[in-house]
Amino acid sequence: MGKKNKNKAKKTNPKKERYLKFRKEKNTAMILDMPDLTDEQQKEKQEAEEKLSRFFRFRPKVPPREIRERKALSKR
Repeated sequence: MGKKNKNKAKKTNPKKERYLKFRKEKNTAMILDMPDLTDEQQKEKQEAEEKLSRFFRFRPKVPPREIRERKALSKR
């Protein structure tokens, strides 16, 4: 195998060239700012978060499926 010529120009795909004009530039950085909440909205948000945390803390834990299947088999 011979050496590759590094100065050789790359072949351009004619289809790419043809449809290049339809390509839109995309913004690379999206800026997301959270809206300023009023005092009432902040309280509501905090209460909702507390309810969720309480639920996840005290909800009944369901055993994994494998354990349930083993129990069912042993009862037969």
